[in-house]
Amino acid sequence: MSRRWLRRAAWLVLPAELVVVVCLVAGAGLPLPVLLAAETAVAALVVAEGVALVRLRRRGMSWRRAAGTLLPEPVLRLAGHELRLWHSMALWVRRKRHGVRAGDLAFGHARDDAPMMYGLLFVCVVETAGLSVLLADRPVAHAVVLVLDVQTVLFLLGLRAAAVVRPHVLGRGVLRVRSGAHVDVAIPLDRIASVRRESLYTHEKADGELDLPVGSRTSLTLSLTEPVNAPSLLGRPRPVRVIRLHADDPAGLHTALTRPPLPSSAGPAPARPAG
Repeated sequence: MSRRWLRRAAWLVLPAELVVVVCLVAGAGLPLPVLLAAETAVAALVVAEGVALVRLRRRGMSWRRAAGTLLPEPVLRLAGHELRLWHSMALWVRRKRHGVRAGDLAFGHARDDAPMMYGLLFVCVVETAGLSVLLADRPVAHAVVLVLDVQTVLFLLGLRAAAVVRPHVLGRGVLRVRSGAHVDVAIPLDRIASVRRESLYTHEKADGELDLPVGSRTSLTLSLTEPVNAPSLLGRPRPVRVIRLHADDPAGLHTALTRPPLPSSAGPAPARPAG
C-alpha cells in the first residue's frame, strides 16, 4: 500500500474508531460484526504503518523522517510531545535535568506552579476513584473512563515533570528558553538587545511576542535585535522579537545575562546586552 493510501486510510479508520468508543461509553449496543470490523481495520492499519516504516528505514531514512512521510505533521508533533512528557517523568524520577551540560547555568521556573499542579492532580485522583464507584455496574464505560482518567493523571504528572527537568539554560553563547515540553527556543546572546526585570500578570497576545508565564506571571522581558523562531505546538512558524518569561531566581538570571561572563568551558563570551 502506498504512503498516500495509508494516510487516507488513517483519516477514515481513526475517526470511525472514535465513534465506536463513544457509542460504547454511551451504552449503545453495537452488533458484534461491526465491532470486529472496526478493530480489524485498526489492527490492519497499525500493521501496514509498521511495515511501511520498516521499509523506509531500510532505505536509509531516519525514524523521524520516515514517520513524517506516513503521518500528518500535527499528529507527529503531538506524539512527540507525549514522548517528551514520558521522558521528562523518567528524568524526574532519576533526579536529572534535560539539556544541561557541564559548565551551563540552569534557572528553574517550576516553583510557582507547584501548588496548582498538585491541586489538579489531587482532584483528578479523587474523580477517578469516584467514577470507578459510580460506573461499577457498567463495565465497558468503567474501563474506558478509567483509562482516560489514568491518562489524565499521567499527563498532568508529565507536565509537572517537564517543568522541573527542563529549566532555562545559559551556556555556549546561547540562552535556551523553555516552558514544559512544548516550548524550547534557543536565543543567541548576541541577538539580545536588552534584558528588563519587570513583574507582569497580564499578557495581551501580539505578533512577534512570546509570553511564557508561570502562575500567570512573567518576571523578565527580553528584547531581540533579530527575530528567532518559536514554533507552535503543531509546528507553525512564529518569529518573535520580544520574549517574556519567568524564573524562580529572576535576579540571578538577569545578572548572568548582563554582567558576569559565562563559565570558561563555554568559550569566549560575546558582548553582553544592556541591562
